[in-house]
Amino acid sequence: MAADDELFGQRTSVEQVEEGTELAPKFDAQGFIPCVTTDHRSGELLMVAVMTREALARTIETGEAWYYSRSRRQLWHKGATSGLVQKVVEMRIDDDQDCVWLRVEVAGGASCHVGYRSCFYRRVPVGAERVGGGKLEFMERKKVFDPQAVYGDVPNPTQL
Repeated sequence: MAADDELFGQRTSVEQVEEGTELAPKFDAQGFIPCVTTDHRSGELLMVAVMTREALARTIETGEAWYYSRSRRQLWHKGATSGLVQKVVEMRIDDDQDCVWLRVEVAGGASCHVGYRSCFYRRVPVGAERVGGGKLEFMERKKVFDPQAVYGDVPNPTQL
């Protein structure tokens, strides 16, 4: 793997960051940069996660999505356990270079560890729709895979 300094430039000016051709990502105080991931064909939002310098570098070098799991506090190669690897079709960075957008093809068709295609499988009622309690509405009912069969009985810290 190439050193981060070979992949990422130093942020020297607003013009360089916003109008230049050098990748100079801005990580937050904890060393994270947010990443939005969508299906490359449909545009469907699959997940939002964070990357560290190492995760971003590995994604660039391997062409597969790498993130940082805040709940597990470790680098995370998406699909390494489940087989649902995200192949990067296109990577973009926003104008301030502080947010990444991945357009991916997902082996197996799912991105959510709960078994749904997208991590955004529930809808939140807003405004007048909140009449009657405003309970979450499932937009996906059918799971792509059985999480218990893939991950076993390991408790998921994000469910706590």
